[in-house]
Amino acid sequence: MAGARKARPVSRAALAGEADPRLVALSVSIQDDGALYAEDVRGSQAHVSMLARQGIVPKAVARRLVKALDRVRAEFAAGRIAFDPALEDVHTHVERRLGELTGKDAGYLHAGRSRNDQVGLDERLFIVGACGRTGAALARLQRALLGQARAHERTLLPGYTHLQRAQPVSLAHHLLAYVEMLGRDRARLAEVKARAAVSPLGSGALAGTTLRLDREAVAASLGLAGVTRNSLDAVSDRDSAIELLFAVALSAVHLSRLGEEIVLWTTREFGFMTLDDAFATGSSLMPQKKNPDVGELARGRAGRAIGDLVTLLSIVKNLPLSYNRDLQEDKRPLLSGPDALILTTDALAGAVETATYHADRMEAALGGGEALATDVAEYLVERGVPFRQAHEAVGAAAKLAARLGKPLAALTAAEWRALHPRFEKDVLRCFDARRSLRRRELPGAPGPKAVRGELRRWEKALRSGS
Repeated sequence: MAGARKARPVSRAALAGEADPRLVALSVSIQDDGALYAEDVRGSQAHVSMLARQGIVPKAVARRLVKALDRVRAEFAAGRIAFDPALEDVHTHVERRLGELTGKDAGYLHAGRSRNDQVGLDERLFIVGACGRTGAALARLQRALLGQARAHERTLLPGYTHLQRAQPVSLAHHLLAYVEMLGRDRARLAEVKARAAVSPLGSGALAGTTLRLDREAVAASLGLAGVTRNSLDAVSDRDSAIELLFAVALSAVHLSRLGEEIVLWTTREFGFMTLDDAFATGSSLMPQKKNPDVGELARGRAGRAIGDLVTLLSIVKNLPLSYNRDLQEDKRPLLSGPDALILTTDALAGAVETATYHADRMEAALGGGEALATDVAEYLVERGVPFRQAHEAVGAAAKLAARLGKPLAALTAAEWRALHPRFEKDVLRCFDARRSLRRRELPGAPGPKAVRGELRRWEKALRSGS
C-alpha cells in the first residue's frame, strides 16, 4: 500500500532533476480529489476492459487489473491508503497502488489516456451521481412540506409583501410555494445530469490518440449517454460543474428563504411556529433561550454555495484552449458543494416535519379586516366601479377606521355607504377570510379546491419520483 515513504512526484513532462518542494506543495491535490477515488477506479476499469476488447491489452492482464482495481477501491473506502503528497493526485495514488498489486501490468492502464481526459471523466461521473443524491434530498424536504401542508389546509394566516401583512392565504398554500421552488431545483438538476452524462475519455491530453479506442463502448459501460464531440473542448470543459454549482447555489438560496421564515416565525413577535427541541439549540449563557440555528445555518450555507459558484466561474473565465492547470482548483467547490446542500436540506426537512404550527396565532395575525381591504375594493369593481376609484374609497375607509380607533371590519354599513354610494349592507360579508379564500379558485390561487388539487398533484408526482 502507498504509505508515508517519500516518492518522486510523477512528472507531467520529462524534466531533469527533482521538483522544488514549494512547487510540490502547490501542486498537490490529493486532499481534494481523493474524494473521486470511486469514479477514478470505475473509469479505469471501463477503460482497460475496452483496451482488451480492442486487442491493445492482453485480456488476461485486463482481468487482473480490473480485479486489482476492485481491491484498490475497497482500500480507499476503508481508509487504508495513506495520502502521500509526493504522489500529487488521486489518479497517481490509484496507479501506484495498482502497481504494488500487479507489478508491471499496471503500466498498460494508461494507454490512450491522459490525466486531462481522465479527470474530466471522473468529474462527470461525480456530477451525475451528485445530481441524483441532491435531487433525492430535495424530494425529502418536499415530502416534509407536503405533509404539513396537508395537515394545515384550513389554517389561515396573512400572506406578506414587504414583510407587511397583505392578504389571507392558507398555511398549505404558503408551504406549497416552497414545494414549487424545490421542484424547479430538482428539474434543473435533472437537466445538469443529462448534459453531464457524456464521456470525454479518448480525448487524450487534447488531440485524441492514434490507438483504436471504442469510446462509445466505454461510455455505455459507465451508463453515460454518449461521448464528447471535440477533444479540445472535452478536456477543458467545466460547464457541467458550473451548472451543478449554479443549481446547488439556487437551491441553497431557496433553503435560505425557508430558513429565514423559520427564524421569523419562531420569534415571540410572530409566534407562528415552535421548533422541536431536537432541531433547536440553547444558549451557553441565557438558560431561557431556544435558538432556531437550523434556519440560521441554512441562511449562512447559501453564502458558501454562492461563493463556490463564483469561484469556479472565476477559474475558467479567461482560460485559452485547451487544458490549463488552473482547472485543478475546481475540486474543492465542486466536490463539497452538493454534500453541504444535502446536509442543509435534510436538517430543514427534520425541522419542518417535527415543528408545531400555531394556527391561533396565525389567524389572529389577520387582524381586524385590513388583510381583506382588497376584497372590499373588488366588491365595488364587481358593481361597475373603476378599480382606481374603488381603491380610493377603501383607502378613505381605512383612514376613517384609524381616526375612529377601530378595526376596518368594525365600520358599519352606514359608514361604508357614506364613503361610496355603491356600498350596500352586504359589504360586511367581505370580512370573512374563509369566504375570501373560497372565492379565489383560479389555477395557482389559494382557494381550498385549488390548494387541494395542488396537494394531490405533488403527492402523485413525488410517489412517481418526478
